[in-house]
Amino acid sequence: MKYLSQNAHLLVSALLLLPIALGYGLWPATILPLYFNIEVNTTDLIHVFRAIMGLYLAMVLFWIWGVYQPKYWMPATMSNVVFMGGLAIGRVCSIVLDGFPSTLFVFGAVIEGLLAFWGLVNLKKG
Repeated sequence: MKYLSQNAHLLVSALLLLPIALGYGLWPATILPLYFNIEVNTTDLIHVFRAIMGLYLAMVLFWIWGVYQPKYWMPATMSNVVFMGGLAIGRVCSIVLDGFPSTLFVFGAVIEGLLAFWGLVNLKKG
């Protein structure tokens, strides 16, 4: 039971981030206008989203590695807390400075904050 509770936040994070990464990187000109009203019409912008995909996929792989290699659980969990917490903090800053975004982004901020908190709780349990 400890194994599942200790690793579930990494697996949930990986499962949530994987389709987002693929959507950003494989089909940015299709996915981003459809879901976020962002027009991707330059090679440079496509490049940015494909780089984001690479970063997100690297995080997903590291979190999964931390699940299956116990000696990497702590750094994987710490990176998850920093990643999810950083996204959540950035979104909260944007809400304060820019106003509320679409519902999907507000939902993202809540989920990211909860995943960061869940990771912190697991780190404390250690």
